[in-house]
Amino acid sequence: MAKKSLLLRSISMSGFLAGALALQAAPAALAASNVVSKYDKDSDKTLDLAETKAAASAQFDKLNKDPDDTLDAGEVKGVIGRKEFKAGDPDRDGTLTKDEYLTIVETLFKKADVDNDGTLTAKEMKSKAGRALKRLID
Repeated sequence: MAKKSLLLRSISMSGFLAGALALQAAPAALAASNVVSKYDKDSDKTLDLAETKAAASAQFDKLNKDPDDTLDAGEVKGVIGRKEFKAGDPDRDGTLTKDEYLTIVETLFKKADVDNDGTLTAKEMKSKAGRALKRLID
């Protein structure tokens, strides 16, 4: 009887864990599809580079809290890591211009576009590059 009870508890726990994992994955999938639908201006359920850059340009403007038209490391904290910031700052002045920011966006777009069709689906937005790109546009 004790073995049967232990077995039932084990089965219940594994079902619970599977359900919890599914619920944990759901927000990521939903977030990716929400980003696509939010910025998909031509309603084709994908993001092309122009749509992505338009969203990124607006995000740059939101992040830029001072009147200098550049972003410093403090303004992009939590959006761009130090390594990516340094790589995106070719003139090494410690700031990103909008063009430099959009170059980072384009690089991440190309990395996330694994099928090289020039568009990003919700599935592609769930990749590592897609998640990094999401932070730059949303």
